[in-house]
Amino acid sequence: MAKDKIVIKGAQEHNLKNVDLEVPRDKLVVFTGLSGSGKSSLAFDTIYAEGQRRYVESLSAYARQFLGRMEKPNVEYIEGLSPAISIDQKTTSRNPRSTVGTVTEIYDYLRLLFAHIGHPFCHKCGQPIQSQTVEQMVDQLLKLPEGSRLQILAPLVRGRKGEYKSVLEEVSKKGFVRVRVDGEIKDLGEDIPLDKKKKHSLELVVDRIVLRPGSEQRLADSLETALAEGEGLVIVDVIGQEEMIFSEKFACIECGSSFQEISPRLFSFNNPFGACPACNGLGVQMDIDPYLERKFQERASEYLVREVEKEYNQSRICTKCHGDRLRPEALAIKIGGKSIAQVAKMSIGHLKEFFATLELSEREKLIGQEVLKEIKARLNFLLDVGLDYLTLSRASGTLSGGEAQRIRLATQIGSGLVGVLYILDEPSIGLHQRDNERLIATLKRLRDLGNTLIVVEHDEDTIREADYIVDIGPGAGVHGGELVVAGNLEEVMACEKSETGLYLSGKKSIPIPEVSRQPNGKYLEIKGAKENNLKNINVTIPLGLFVCVTGVSGSGKSTLVNEVLYKSLAKNLNRAEVEPGAHREILGLEHLDKVINIDQSPIGRTPRSNPATYTGVFGDIRELFAQTPEAKMRGYKLGRFSFNVKGGRCEACEGDGILKIEMHFLPDVYVPCEVCHGKRYNRETLEIRYKGKNIAEVLSMTVEEAKEFFSAIPKIQRKLQVLCDVGLGYIRLGQSATTLSGGEAQRIKLATELSRRSTGRTIYILDEPTTGLHFADIQKLLEVLQRLVDSGNTVLVIEHNLEVVKTADYLIDLGPEGGTGGGTIVVAGSKETVANHPHSHTGRFLRRILQQ
Repeated sequence: MAKDKIVIKGAQEHNLKNVDLEVPRDKLVVFTGLSGSGKSSLAFDTIYAEGQRRYVESLSAYARQFLGRMEKPNVEYIEGLSPAISIDQKTTSRNPRSTVGTVTEIYDYLRLLFAHIGHPFCHKCGQPIQSQTVEQMVDQLLKLPEGSRLQILAPLVRGRKGEYKSVLEEVSKKGFVRVRVDGEIKDLGEDIPLDKKKKHSLELVVDRIVLRPGSEQRLADSLETALAEGEGLVIVDVIGQEEMIFSEKFACIECGSSFQEISPRLFSFNNPFGACPACNGLGVQMDIDPYLERKFQERASEYLVREVEKEYNQSRICTKCHGDRLRPEALAIKIGGKSIAQVAKMSIGHLKEFFATLELSEREKLIGQEVLKEIKARLNFLLDVGLDYLTLSRASGTLSGGEAQRIRLATQIGSGLVGVLYILDEPSIGLHQRDNERLIATLKRLRDLGNTLIVVEHDEDTIREADYIVDIGPGAGVHGGELVVAGNLEEVMACEKSETGLYLSGKKSIPIPEVSRQPNGKYLEIKGAKENNLKNINVTIPLGLFVCVTGVSGSGKSTLVNEVLYKSLAKNLNRAEVEPGAHREILGLEHLDKVINIDQSPIGRTPRSNPATYTGVFGDIRELFAQTPEAKMRGYKLGRFSFNVKGGRCEACEGDGILKIEMHFLPDVYVPCEVCHGKRYNRETLEIRYKGKNIAEVLSMTVEEAKEFFSAIPKIQRKLQVLCDVGLGYIRLGQSATTLSGGEAQRIKLATELSRRSTGRTIYILDEPTTGLHFADIQKLLEVLQRLVDSGNTVLVIEHNLEVVKTADYLIDLGPEGGTGGGTIVVAGSKETVANHPHSHTGRFLRRILQQ
């Protein structure tokens, strides 16, 4: 067996057609090809799945009973396989307690740091609090001038109402003779009347000392006595000077508040010891059912998050902790003048600067050096993958798929593993060209540690930098699944059968429009946008054009378009119940009658949802089956051919076609129904045929096949044609929504909108529509988008891909940097205007394209 390569023989998973392939080890290998060609089937469903299965099989029988048996992928054999780790685009936990800090473990190190070298302050009065031994207290007092007169006092009561006769009697019985009442010394032998309606402060006079050589022992004895009587607190009244306050535990004499033990758990918002009691560590207060609230306190599971998602989305910032999630005592402990919540709210870039310039004492450096080393290393990894704009307090559920993937990538670099096979799914998603260079350098670094990287990718820069390229195709779906070419960049570019090679060599390209459309005098004007990092900006969007919003990652593009613009338009035009991001006003709404947001969220969260149901074509197909003579004779109506209602569906699986098996400690597993064998319908329904096919066989057709099959039915054919136009001819009509990528889901939504009649006064909003698309697919997508604009509509896209940017009529470039360094308009205008701007990062890369 060759040790320098991974040998795959006879891979037939999904649409793969008996693929044989040798992948060099310890190299950066890119799998590319058209969307749906079989790249992911080979990388994830074959290579990774087999690596995972072999790992599970190597465990003990006891461990395997919890993990379940994993099916062998449809491949003859794979040799030279290393332990495999998948880094995909799935978002991190939707649990509202999960943050960037907890996912990267940086927050865990921060908790350690604050517990061991944090400086405590009173959360009520802000006074510094210091825990000291008696020896340290004595040393501090001996620094006072010789002859200083000291009065050592033990605090008994501080600013509380009452008569306190029992307290005074008790200390008197112990032999003490004096007490200070509200600042005035009194004899314990005399009657000390206190007004029970007023607040009082009582301090026991333990000793009076004049500092002389040899006073150490007397000072130590008196301080110990005072600490015992004052429950760990002592006041030293230096006559003629300010009083000195000492504590052998964390408590504040000024306002009488005591503190919990300072340990890492005090800084955990997942632990009742540290979490803000008003919001249970969520940072928000929700108006939810008491039962659910109690459950939330017990465990904030993903299941529970789904149950309260609506309430959570409409929640209010906690009025007690103001979104900081922690108890006041935890927030009062500081390093470098900042609390742990303030540190967590800093961007990764600023956080690196904060720790680089942090001034610590020698003792603090000694205690914190290992923890600081880990924190700084992890921050550097996040910077390397272009995430300098994120904050540690950012909820992980709000991250895009690309951001979540790059966080996991940074974590893996931090682990320092060698000899591992890493499989990544388009890590460049959501990344500006400027940051892409850093990402590629990170991938190479992971390779240089002694690992093999298989990256499923369409990004041109990543493909060009790869050591080895595997092109799968030549087409998508049934037209793909073959190895077109495998080799270095020159070999791929020389292959005439490779679509990828043709675009890389320049033999094929996406043309730049010779003439850009000009504004028609109608505009949308956003005034005073200041949500998140937007700096009170005014933005003008010309209508009737193809408009592209660009800028580096984290510059404010999504906030401007999705949070401010889309939500405002949805509220005003579609009467949606949403709350737009902070802005003053939006002018020009009278020019529009509809807003459509085509995002990458799933078209359904269950296997029951599929492209046919989402686009509405399934309703037309069911109607066709109900009109067949056999169906009419049996009295079957439209509902008979629905797998969502009783009657025609298989009742064993309730029309799912699959059964869910709950696994211990692993995601649920779905297996085909034993009764209908995945066909979803009962025997009687499947007996009804149209042109020789039953309803289940129609659902298993690809869009391309169905388009030919229903060519005589214009209503159905038109909807299927649009799916082909957006490059989805390869997907199956009944394909489960859970198996679709974000890019595929977005294009299904786009096709659904295209099949409806346009008014010419609609604005379409798309967030990175090129996700998961090959050069050839992008060309198809652009043709469809341009068609929408030609009908008088406005298309507004957020995009980094220069193939899209170069074809836009109007560009709005945000930045100049990400996070707090962004949020302003760098330049807006034609692509030539942006390309010639000296401070635009987008312009710098666009200039090269236009010059070519």
